[in-house]
Amino acid sequence: MTAPRDGIGAPGGEAVLVRLRGVTKHFDVSPPLLARLLEGRRRQVLKAVDGLDLDVARGRTTALVGESGCGKSTVARLLVTLYRPTAGDMIFEGVDIGRLRDRRALAPLRRRMQMIFQDPFASLNPRWRVGRIIAEPIRAHGLLDDPAAIRRRVAELLEHVGLRAADAERFPHEFSGGQRQRISIARGLASSPHFLVCDEPTSALDVSVQAQILNLLRDLQRDLGLTYLVISHDLAVVRFMADTIGVMYLGRLCEVAPADLLFARPRHPYTRLLMETVPDLRRPDRDRQPLAGEVPSPLDPPPGCAFHTRCPLADDRCRQERPGLRDDGAGQVACHAVEEGRLPAWRGAGMPGG
Repeated sequence: MTAPRDGIGAPGGEAVLVRLRGVTKHFDVSPPLLARLLEGRRRQVLKAVDGLDLDVARGRTTALVGESGCGKSTVARLLVTLYRPTAGDMIFEGVDIGRLRDRRALAPLRRRMQMIFQDPFASLNPRWRVGRIIAEPIRAHGLLDDPAAIRRRVAELLEHVGLRAADAERFPHEFSGGQRQRISIARGLASSPHFLVCDEPTSALDVSVQAQILNLLRDLQRDLGLTYLVISHDLAVVRFMADTIGVMYLGRLCEVAPADLLFARPRHPYTRLLMETVPDLRRPDRDRQPLAGEVPSPLDPPPGCAFHTRCPLADDRCRQERPGLRDDGAGQVACHAVEEGRLPAWRGAGMPGG
């Protein structure tokens, strides 16, 4: 398959586990046909993801960051086949999973990819004991048949995430939020996956517990050779976890770069404005430019650059012509101001963990 002109490659020529090309997801949110006919209303299509190109390097962590509603969680659900793409290619380990319709063909691929959900309070069945919750993927994928072997595997997984084997007999409500997320991680590891999609894995947890879960995820990646896609709106989380960061806005990627470079020298105006929202204890009195304005509706996105309605550098070209992601040697950025050299020097801002 030939890569598109504005495609995104894994940094440093690393092996690619997941490749997305032109991935689009539209949702029909129209009123019923009769209501449209009587009221003279048109169909409405919500463009949640609008032509996404992304490579996820094997054994590394790629993060998607952006404001609520930018489409990053939709990307997560597309990758684990909870949604089917409207258009585009989703290549996982050489197979286009977006085109598979047979559940039997999808089953071995689903075994090798799992998802850690945002809310551990909602993602665990409250009527099942923890041992049954973790054993379910083992049984569903036919990995083990012997009940004793399944119990041993569950105990091993619990201990791997910092819990006790005896916890298999307890119910989810008997655990704290951080412990429940550890159970969710153990369940995700039960099928021995290669790829974990982590959708806001710490946002529902206390700050002190967040660090423990992030450290656990990093340790598991090192021990098991896992590949992560981390979805988050928290810049501190993505800086701690990610090797590569993609910044999303209104269903599109506007910048992709190695994590250290993105925080040291962001190029896209939206990325810079996100950085401006981070408090800097070293310079509490600095002149900050808060992110102003509302995100346009994905039901009716603006023409040209999706960010031009809020961008201080927007001109007529930005309002008319959609920029494509272009590699400038330091990452990829979709911005006419960067291409034309109109971007001011970066003054620096608060950087989490810096």
